This record gives sequence, structure tokens and C-alpha cells, in this order.
Amino acid sequence: MANLPLLILGTHNAKKGKELVELLDPLPLTVRTLADYPEALHVVEDGDSFAENATKKACQQAVHLSGWVLGEDSGLCVDALDGAPGIYSARFAGPQAKDPENNGLLIEQLTDVPTDRRHAHYVCHAVLSDPTGTIQGSTTGKCHGRIRCEEVGNHGFGYDPLFEVREYHRTFGELGPKLKSSISHRSRAISQLVPQIRKILSQGLWTSE
Repeated sequence: MANLPLLILGTHNAKKGKELVELLDPLPLTVRTLADYPEALHVVEDGDSFAENATKKACQQAVHLSGWVLGEDSGLCVDALDGAPGIYSARFAGPQAKDPENNGLLIEQLTDVPTDRRHAHYVCHAVLSDPTGTIQGSTTGKCHGRIRCEEVGNHGFGYDPLFEVREYHRTFGELGPKLKSSISHRSRAISQLVPQIRKILSQGLWTSE
């Protein structure tokens, strides 16, 4: 359908973008990622919380691109590590770290931690900004589980092969995208945001492409 309202996802992460596009599919929107915008800002994620970083990603990018932007910040919080890696999840093993390095460091730091003390949770904070940089929606989603001693499963990304959802006794890496999309921290945050977006659309406050 032509001329649907445009929503820009404030991420360069292709896998995260794909998850978000699928979660937003029920809405009458044209959804794009920063991959479609070479002129997009590089937002410095120097906030002290997921909420602060998500807000920066949404509001700064929205003003720069003159569009509606959904900014999202997420990560893994491990109880035995006092909440680490937290907001540093993507760069746990260093500024240029990839998933294998981050996962390896997490396994190493939990070497002597028994199973019953490996509790953890994923967090996702999502912020919707209008083109003026004004927040029009904000939500948080969490998913609780524990950390395995070794990676299991080939699905997902990040710490998914290590994060076991206790109700299923499987990691996100084993569960696959369909089930993950219904129970993950990201899906829980976006599911709360969807009604807020529908309300904005129904009020005619969202400009079209």
C-alpha cells in the first residue's frame, strides 16, 4: 500500500531490525531501518540506563532525519555479576567485540557460579519520538531466565545461545524466532508500544511519507 505513515527504526543491527519489523507488521506503517539512511547520525550511547540510550537513539535521530523514529536499547543483566553486562552488553568484551567474544567472556566470568545462581534477565526499553524530538511513547519489556555453561542452538543473536528460558528449559538459540517473538523482552516492549502507536495513527497525528 502506498503512502503509509513512515516509521524509522533507529538501529544498524540487521538482526535486531528484522525482529522489530516482524513485531510491527500488524501496524499500517512503512518500516525502514537506518540502513536506508546513509546520512543517519552516529548516536553515542553514553547514557546510564537502557532508557537513556533508547531516548537518545530515538530523539536525536528523529530530529536529524525529520521523521518518526523508534529507538530501542536492550541487553542482558546477570545477577551474579551485579547486573553486568547490562547497557554494555554489545561491547562486553571490548568496543569492537562480536558475539563470540562477548559470549566467551560471559562463560569465563561465570565459571565458578553454580546453576542455581545463574539467574539473569533480558531488558528492552523502546522509545518512540516524533520529528520534533518529543517522546510519544515509551515502554520496557523483560524476559527472565538463566545462563547456561555453554552455547546451545543456532537461532537468534547476541547471548541467545546462552540464555535459557526456564519455562521451556531451552535457550533462545534453541527455541527459534517464532516462539522467541512471542516471549522475548523485545516483543514484550513492542507489544506495549503498539496500542500507543495505533492511538497516534487514529488521531491523524502521524504524517505520511
